[in-house]
Amino acid sequence: MPSSNPRRVAVTGLGLVTPVGLDVESTWSAIVAGQCGIGPITRYDASVTKTKIAAEVKGFVPELYIDKKVARRMDLFIQFAVAAAKMAFNDSGLIVDAALSPRAGCVMGCGLGGLRTIEANHELIVAGRADRVSPFFIPMMIGNMSCGIIAIELGLRGPNYLTATACAAGTHAVGQAFQLIRDYGYEVMVCGGAEAVITPLALAGFNSLKALSTRNDEPTLASRPFDLGRDGFVVGEGAGVLVLEEWSRAQNRGAKIYAEVLGFGASCDAYHYTAPPEDAQGAILAISAALEDASSRGLAKSDIGYINAHGTSTDLNDVVETKAIRTVFGDLADKIPVSSTKSMTGHLLGAAGGVEAAFSVLALQRGIIPPTINLTNPDPRCQLDHVPNQARTASLRAAMSDSFGFGGTNGVLIFGAAGAWE
Repeated sequence: MPSSNPRRVAVTGLGLVTPVGLDVESTWSAIVAGQCGIGPITRYDASVTKTKIAAEVKGFVPELYIDKKVARRMDLFIQFAVAAAKMAFNDSGLIVDAALSPRAGCVMGCGLGGLRTIEANHELIVAGRADRVSPFFIPMMIGNMSCGIIAIELGLRGPNYLTATACAAGTHAVGQAFQLIRDYGYEVMVCGGAEAVITPLALAGFNSLKALSTRNDEPTLASRPFDLGRDGFVVGEGAGVLVLEEWSRAQNRGAKIYAEVLGFGASCDAYHYTAPPEDAQGAILAISAALEDASSRGLAKSDIGYINAHGTSTDLNDVVETKAIRTVFGDLADKIPVSSTKSMTGHLLGAAGGVEAAFSVLALQRGIIPPTINLTNPDPRCQLDHVPNQARTASLRAAMSDSFGFGGTNGVLIFGAAGAWE
């Protein structure tokens, strides 16, 4: 049963592996500078798919975080997850002892799991070599192995599970981890999202849905949320992980507190496999639920100083998300900076919510609002302050991060600046 006396929740660690950087500092510096991580696909022979560009992680060395032999038994998305989790945990300064271990857990998000592993082993079946399928095939490809291995590596014996809610998965993971600490008495949760599906099958599938940009000759200009010239999203990969901790515990041990988690909201469109409803009711419900949840900490709509938009660079999402923000915030909507960092990272699918939660926290902590790059001809249907092409300094009390996924699943997080909500 949820506690009748909800507790405060701090963010005390961050870890990032993204198309623009291999850690928090390199990633954040690139985002603030408006650098784009999209380029020609190198993960496979891109001549087989219509879209030939993606936002790949470059230069990642799993052995920096994972034993070399163990790393070979992991799909790339698991390697990203473990690396980001170890970064975040080291950043938090936590030590897991026998007393903390049962009160510390992990919730991760992933949209498609080990698709690279599935494709590689299926090729063996087609070639009549079933006996060569890896004995590690199943644990390499199942999504929850990311949180399972994180728990093994860090000694976390509390709740451990995966949210597999498409592009809202990372946000749902952070939201549920928040609730486990606030309402159910757990002390520490490692949470976020990881994804690595730059593969022929994934790109071909998204191409068939007509969801991807085909601006192959101009990869750095391909992801252009809220711009009239957008023609679809760009697949990205990586991981974003946060360490959440009960507030007084973090304070008592002298932890660095990045921000406070103030609220979480979730909803379903109950409308269509892949398309949001034009009236934006699902997104409106999720944003409203997050604001109501955060109101228990004293937050008002006017306290939201930045929104990290889902902002996929697809025609439907960008218009519907704009409608949702305008409906919920009314006249305040014109005063709130709303940017899409997917213009630089591409769309990390199940990892997006974890990465963008980290960006929202960093915006609060460092007083910098990331830009939406490639916004040269704003779509009049998406009229908001999208922080075009250049980052902006601002003193922020609270920030919101939106995520909306296929199947109509929606998640919204609200973070508060550390020390602003005493």
